[in-house]
Amino acid sequence: QVQLVESGGGLVQAGGSLRLSCAASGNIASINSMGWYRQAPGKQRELVARITSGGNTNYADSVKGRFTISRDNAKNTVYLQMNSLKPEDTAVYYCNAVVLSTGYRYLEVWGQGTLVTVSS
Repeated sequence: QVQLVESGGGLVQAGGSLRLSCAASGNIASINSMGWYRQAPGKQRELVARITSGGNTNYADSVKGRFTISRDNAKNTVYLQMNSLKPEDTAVYYCNAVVLSTGYRYLEVWGQGTLVTVSS
């Protein structure tokens, strides 16, 4: 089994910053891509940012220039630095990873989600 544990969500005022972390653990041989998605009330889950094992990144247009995704491969951890937060960034943020397990199966794994609330 593989687990993702997120941390770093909370309440922040508009214009503020938060940093989310997500650590993967379990029967991991390697991790392909890791990413962050979010789901606001009444809306579908959407991609926020994604990073490959080689460090290539892609971002949703709505967060470009404000959010930065990074990863520490040695720690199996991905981060999301969120700056200049806006009320519309309020959502539950989910970590996602594509993992090659020690049983040589590719697994897509989701974290439990962490709530980010941006007040105006």
